[in-house]
Amino acid sequence: MKPLDPAPSDTESGRFVEPGAAVSDAEGVSRGTTSRTAGENGVSPREISAEDAREISAEDPRERVNRRWNEILQETRVAQTGIQILFGFLLSVAFTQRFERLGDFDHRVYVITVVLGASAIGALIAPVALHRFLSGSRMKDEVVVVAGRFMVCGMVLLALTIGCTLLLLLHTVLTDLLAEILVGTVMAWFAGAWFVLPLVLKMRSGRRG
Repeated sequence: MKPLDPAPSDTESGRFVEPGAAVSDAEGVSRGTTSRTAGENGVSPREISAEDAREISAEDPRERVNRRWNEILQETRVAQTGIQILFGFLLSVAFTQRFERLGDFDHRVYVITVVLGASAIGALIAPVALHRFLSGSRMKDEVVVVAGRFMVCGMVLLALTIGCTLLLLLHTVLTDLLAEILVGTVMAWFAGAWFVLPLVLKMRSGRRG
């Protein structure tokens, strides 16, 4: 009869080890390491994800400034696309034959709308100009703060431009009262969605914090 192979021994301690115990010990060490890492952060191992890991790690002040600046650039691109299309439409209106038949009120509304649109474009492009002229001066914190204010100003001007454009268009196809009611309703919607709702969410977040 062929003799049985002797059980493997631990080379460091000299003790015998059951077959397959080395694999089990390695798995136990791996699980223990994962559990300790998750336990130090107060999260169970199954709840760990890439997003949770990013939230657990502290954000450096410089990284926060860069993140806020990138967010402002993304918001600027979205707003600029809308105002540029709208402003191009407004400029083309003045060269149509029907524009000459508009009354004095419509002409005044048109002038106000064009001025508001141009002002909105200036406010939305201002963050890019700030960054270009102040690049390398180590003033990125101030640039981010001022750029955020320009963005809010540009959004207000953009909302007013849209409202005046609606008034100009609806006034030519509807009665004065109905056009003003519809424009007022749309402007109330813009105010609620763009400004009131973010403020309400910010106040609720402050109370929870």
